[in-house]
Amino acid sequence: MRLEKSGRTLVMLFALLATLISGVSHAERLKDLASIQGVRQNQLIGYGLVVGLDGSGDQTTQTPFTVQSVASMLQQMGVNLPPGTTLQLKNVAAVMVTASLPAFAQPGQTLDITVSSMGNAKSLRGGTLLMTPLKGADNQIYAMAQGNLLVGGVGASAGGSKVQVNHLSVGRISAGATVERAVPSSLSQGNVVRLELNDTDFSTASRVVAAVNKHFGNNTAAALDGRVIQVQAPLNSDERVAFLGALESLNVTPAQTAAKVILNARTGSVVMNQAVTLDSCAVSHGNLSVMIDTQPVISQPAPFSQGQTVVAQRSQVEIKKEPGQVLMLQSGASLAEVVRALNAIGATPQDLLAILQAMKAAGSLRAELEII
Repeated sequence: MRLEKSGRTLVMLFALLATLISGVSHAERLKDLASIQGVRQNQLIGYGLVVGLDGSGDQTTQTPFTVQSVASMLQQMGVNLPPGTTLQLKNVAAVMVTASLPAFAQPGQTLDITVSSMGNAKSLRGGTLLMTPLKGADNQIYAMAQGNLLVGGVGASAGGSKVQVNHLSVGRISAGATVERAVPSSLSQGNVVRLELNDTDFSTASRVVAAVNKHFGNNTAAALDGRVIQVQAPLNSDERVAFLGALESLNVTPAQTAAKVILNARTGSVVMNQAVTLDSCAVSHGNLSVMIDTQPVISQPAPFSQGQTVVAQRSQVEIKKEPGQVLMLQSGASLAEVVRALNAIGATPQDLLAILQAMKAAGSLRAELEII
């Protein structure tokens, strides 16, 4: 019952938000619409050991790689184990270390890292990560990680019962890695930089070109396709940084995006990015029926007024749940109104999902329908 009420609340919020969405686009900063080609993060990964655990480490009988790693580490440090020695390591856990190397990071800078258990350790709380090299996709070492793990929200005990708030097999180390190698950047090469739109859109690309040329002069920018825009930039590094700063601060009004409706079949939530109108259709789902009829409305000018006859489409929505219970929506048959009307007569989120899918299949819903 709680899930159903929660789903209906989400539907009501969706209907309210839909009424506030308009087709007017507002100006946004260029840095929110596009990124500079070559200015990006790089993912780093490494394999290491966490020691100092209070008996919550890997069970060595089920994680032989932990024993092999410890034996290899000891051998590198000059400790040779007698043949046939069986290690019982309850305070050690094998982990994977991940981090993101930001653009223009230089040797000596520090990075935050995430440490995740890859064996069957019960908890990493109180552990210390030993020196771990972090490699990029090219298998080159770009940073070294080491430090004490922090596992937040471990839990509390009340009345003899334990409440676990966080996942104990994952921890973080703030500034736990030091950059050892910088990633070469092509940004300072040549007199051309390229902007990459976050979403491919020819209209938005043309608007960006127009805004850049208006601010910096003609022929400064040119669109290569619906996503990449080539911009002429100064050769001097200091002037180029100032130029790119001003470029990212330009206000551009993006083109209106395509209508899209996102359905979450697990939670029953429905989200759309703009108001969506519906064509004529009739849907029957259980004891629910939805009928959308679009009729022409003719507006004829007065005699001798030299006006033109206008034919507009006027939509009528009729929704029934039981005999005698009808909701009529005059003109403007939008998806928001259909959702609101369905919610008013007690339709469940699953009913809504099924009806929207049927409308899309029938060609009445003029929007991209994505189910997650």
